Amino acid sequence: MSARLPLFVLAAVLVPSLAFAQAVVFNQEERPDPWVVNGCTIAPKTRCPGADLRHADLKNADLGGADLSGANLARADLRHANLRGTNLDGANLGGARLQIAFMQGVKARNASFVGANFDHARITGGDFSGADFTVADLEMVQAKRAQFVGAKFVNTDLQEAKFYEVNLKDALMEGVKIRFAIFQDAWMQDCKGCPVHWQTGTPVWEAYPETPAPKAAADPQADR
Repeated sequence: MSARLPLFVLAAVLVPSLAFAQAVVFNQEERPDPWVVNGCTIAPKTRCPGADLRHADLKNADLGGADLSGANLARADLRHANLRGTNLDGANLGGARLQIAFMQGVKARNASFVGANFDHARITGGDFSGADFTVADLEMVQAKRAQFVGAKFVNTDLQEAKFYEVNLKDALMEGVKIRFAIFQDAWMQDCKGCPVHWQTGTPVWEAYPETPAPKAAADPQADR
């Protein structure tokens, strides 16, 4: 019997190897300079209150310190974007993609994040008071000292979220997933549905009623 393998056997062996060895193709499309989307210049400290940025491709954008208050960012792609210190008060980020976004110190009071994806995002020291996180995905989010006063979490995924020292006063939690989430030293006074006894013992706001609620970190960029 011949030692040579039939061609179809060689093909079955070699084709997967060749496919595996192929170089990965990365998108290296350069952003325009200046980068303008619907009249809004995408740059640090830009001022675009009320801008229409729906469905905008803003991956890796640097919008640190920008004013996007009241902007419509529904379904915008903000993966890996720099939003440190950005003003998103009253903005609509429904369905936005915020995976691994850097949002330390962001101001997003009364903003809508319905259905948004925050997987692995860093929102340390951000102010999300009154924000709506209905059906949003905050899995593995880093949220130390973030403010969620009066925020709404309905059917929200908080699995493995790091909620160290967050302020959840008057917040609403309903149908949330909190498996492996950490609420160490979280302030949950008057929160409906919060895991107030996540830590054993008497909640700090009951044991020490004169103690003030935690505030955002002075330097939110210090906790990344």
